[in-house]
Amino acid sequence: MTFVETSGRNLLARMWLTAFVAALFCLAATALAFAEAKSLKGVALIIGQSNYLHIAALPNPANDARDMAKMLTDLGFDARNVTDRDAAKLNRDLERFVEDAEGADVAFIYYSGHGIEAGGENYLVPVDADVTSLKDAGQELVPISAVMDELKKTVPVTIMLLDACRTNPFPADAVVRRAPTASAEPIGAGGLEPVRGAKALANASAQDASLGTVVGFAAEPGRPALDGAAGENSPYAAALLRHLAAMKGTEFGSVMRMVTEEVYLDTKAKQRPWVNESLRRLLYFGVAPPEPTGDDGLITGERRQLLLTISDLPDPKRAQVELASLQEGVPLDALYGVLRALGTDKIPEDPTDLQKVLDAQAERLKKMMSERAALRTDDPEIKRLVASADKAIGQGAMVTARKFLDDAVGRVEQNSGAVDEAEELVRQKRIADAAIYAKRADAAALVFDYKSAANDYAKAFSLVEKWDDKLRWNYKNQEAEALNAHGYATGDLDALQHAIEAYRVILNFIPNGEQNRDWAITRNNMAVVLQTIGERETETAHLEEAAQIFRASLVVFEREKDDRNWAAAQNNLANVLLKIGERESDPKRLNEAVAAMRATLEKRPRDKLPVDWAASQNNLGLALYALSEREPAGEHLKDAEAAYRLALEEYTREKAPVEWAMVENNLGNTLVTLGIQLNDKAKINEAADAFRAALKVRTRETFPVSWATSRLNLGNALSGVARFDMGTDTLEEAAAAYDDALTVFTRQRFPMDWASAQNNLGSIYQTLGQRTRDAARLEQSVAAFQAARQVYVRRKFPQDWAMSHYNLGNTLQLLGGVTDKPEHYSEAVDAYSNALREYKRETNPRQWALAQAGLGSTLHWLSMSKADPKTLRDSIAARRAALEVLTIETAPVDWANAQNGIGMSLLNLGNIERTGKYLDEAEAAFTATLTVFTRESQPMQWAFEQNNLGDIHWNRASYGGGKAEYVRAIAFFENAKQGFTEAGYTIPIPLTDQKIDLVKKQIAKK
Repeated sequence: MTFVETSGRNLLARMWLTAFVAALFCLAATALAFAEAKSLKGVALIIGQSNYLHIAALPNPANDARDMAKMLTDLGFDARNVTDRDAAKLNRDLERFVEDAEGADVAFIYYSGHGIEAGGENYLVPVDADVTSLKDAGQELVPISAVMDELKKTVPVTIMLLDACRTNPFPADAVVRRAPTASAEPIGAGGLEPVRGAKALANASAQDASLGTVVGFAAEPGRPALDGAAGENSPYAAALLRHLAAMKGTEFGSVMRMVTEEVYLDTKAKQRPWVNESLRRLLYFGVAPPEPTGDDGLITGERRQLLLTISDLPDPKRAQVELASLQEGVPLDALYGVLRALGTDKIPEDPTDLQKVLDAQAERLKKMMSERAALRTDDPEIKRLVASADKAIGQGAMVTARKFLDDAVGRVEQNSGAVDEAEELVRQKRIADAAIYAKRADAAALVFDYKSAANDYAKAFSLVEKWDDKLRWNYKNQEAEALNAHGYATGDLDALQHAIEAYRVILNFIPNGEQNRDWAITRNNMAVVLQTIGERETETAHLEEAAQIFRASLVVFEREKDDRNWAAAQNNLANVLLKIGERESDPKRLNEAVAAMRATLEKRPRDKLPVDWAASQNNLGLALYALSEREPAGEHLKDAEAAYRLALEEYTREKAPVEWAMVENNLGNTLVTLGIQLNDKAKINEAADAFRAALKVRTRETFPVSWATSRLNLGNALSGVARFDMGTDTLEEAAAAYDDALTVFTRQRFPMDWASAQNNLGSIYQTLGQRTRDAARLEQSVAAFQAARQVYVRRKFPQDWAMSHYNLGNTLQLLGGVTDKPEHYSEAVDAYSNALREYKRETNPRQWALAQAGLGSTLHWLSMSKADPKTLRDSIAARRAALEVLTIETAPVDWANAQNGIGMSLLNLGNIERTGKYLDEAEAAFTATLTVFTRESQPMQWAFEQNNLGDIHWNRASYGGGKAEYVRAIAFFENAKQGFTEAGYTIPIPLTDQKIDLVKKQIAKK
């Protein structure tokens, strides 16, 4: 054994050694320059406790101890193995070991057996222990911390590996007393806890000669570990034996990372070891037994690199891989091997994209596993190479597997000239050779080399084309799938076109053009390629063709009573209809998408397909939300909310954190829209909470794109919350959220998301400018909306183009009031008019009504600059048109704003024409708003309405209404002052005081 000095720096490891190992590798080269490696003296005590007398026996610890003792002896340790020790013997063994360890450089203890935790202390359980032992645990059981403390006094490095995290062997309600008179402590529910003696060395005194401790647990703190099949080693012992015994110059921390991930893979993610350590030096073990050679050596070498790669993956990505492995029934090792072959820097950050990769590769792995038995060859070398490739794939060694298959193909090509003349033998040879090409194609696809895979499938097809109808169909179909995957991943339009051609070749295999199940499946797959092409084009012809094919496939699947393929085709149809509908002003396709998704749910029952059911509920929510944007009152928003909440019943944070965060995000969008429409602050706050919850999983470091999406959506929620107060803090927080999103959503990489963030940022600047009367903020708003229109061009995105014009009109209207420049009102009129070129009452009733209301407001202010009664009448007409759609039930705030605007215009029209004939109608409009703008919910708006009603009575008094009207006017103005004060908006108060003074003077003159 050797260790290397690390310049006196103390390194404290995180769980599973991730940060520790990274730091050690950074320091190793420097450390070697300062200190030479030094041979170490090591002593080891190995304890195996199997034959318990009074509690559950364990079949494997004796095996584990025997094998570990041999391995440690081979590694150069002076190792002693003891088994089945009672309390007295176990204590004597440990006391003797402490004495023997004095003068050694490294003391190594391995314990396999029962262990418990209570009161912060971990105890080893002797074989004679029973429930009465718990009354005096300090004597009847063996506390670990005391042993650690004694070893640290005399031994520089102490290593203790505890394969003792098994379930509690004592009654569930049993308690532990350290001594008979000590307080009782409950036994830990699952496994051991971090050892108190294994402390960080950062605060060690200068006199402390200890170089550190390593305490390894078979499972994470508080979690039980598995014992393994009887007669074998436990998963933890097996991993230690595989990797500790095969070290050649590999630092101890790295090897323990391999052990951790080996157990994780071997137990299918049910168990993951944990290490608590603090070493001041890099520790290496000395002479190692011979490494595996040949095929096994290649596989083992790549697997170790895979284990180190896995240890660096963040938990959310692990959760996705584990879920894919469980759902698709493919080995966890192989899926991780696929990701390593892709390259850690190319693993998709977006959870949706990663899920597509995992689903596609899991399907290929299932196919490869199912076809193993079908592979026939009489060449023993090819049999060996293919068997080694299968083993390598099972171990996650994808690059090595591909090498074996390259060699197998080389062997096939070497022997191809020696094909027997007999036709049957030729047929068998061609089929066998094709299977090798197909096998290599499968391996190429697993490492995302779809182009090579397509070429090999094409070669396999050419070999069997005239020999086997079923195989020629299969290989040509796989060629088409690989071409589609290559085209989707790279944007290669030629590859997508070749995929369509391949599917058309398959269709020619169907006799007499029969429209059977195979015909429907092939055309369905071809339509998926057409949809991929159509989504990247500005026209919709290919999308329409895909929809037509999906519908035709549904007829066949229904006739054949093939529910599984029917549901898949129905889902595809819904998706393509949604893509078409999002581009159109007419909501017809969106309604069709909703209907198709509901039909899919009928074939995906929750009790049989819970995950598929949840995915369909989420997709239904998306379609309902898109449809609600085309409705006057967003009637389908509540249905969308219900669909998302149903999906969350299956997608929990514990079971599927990535999917859970995705649905939380979608739910938040719906709640924001509902809250704004219904003037419901609680809904908007709930939306903000949903986005914040999603962001706990969607971190910038792990999922930057999803993080940016949820930050953008959180900004939308905060913007909605800001409607209920007059401060600027919430608005500034929303602006910061949008700015965060724009650090990821650049125009070059994410043009649509960039434009969306620019649009939303423009809305925030608009509100800030309105509240602070800051022209500079409003100019920023104008610039943001104009930037969004660089992407939102009318021909491609008519709805978004109209939205940006509507928003721009709102800002220009405000800018006209702040700067007192009428030309901004004229520009706002043009902006609203442009929006109304796309917003039609028949197809976009709500947006049409809002644009009419905005136009009416702008015309009002424009008329004031030139005292034009015609423009005022146009303003009133536009707002009344808006009220045909905006009702107090469906859009209370927008309805109240339009009523207020009508009242203002009527009041001003009367002033221009010098008549009081409009006052009653104006008063009715102002009074109506008070059903929404209450003093309790919106004191500022209530104050403005009180001010407006004061103006009504002041005008009546001026037209001969008498002193009573003046008194009423003063009362309303006083109410307004109180409301402005309560809202914290004091700007109008001086003007209101002036009105009160003028009214009082007029009363005095009477």
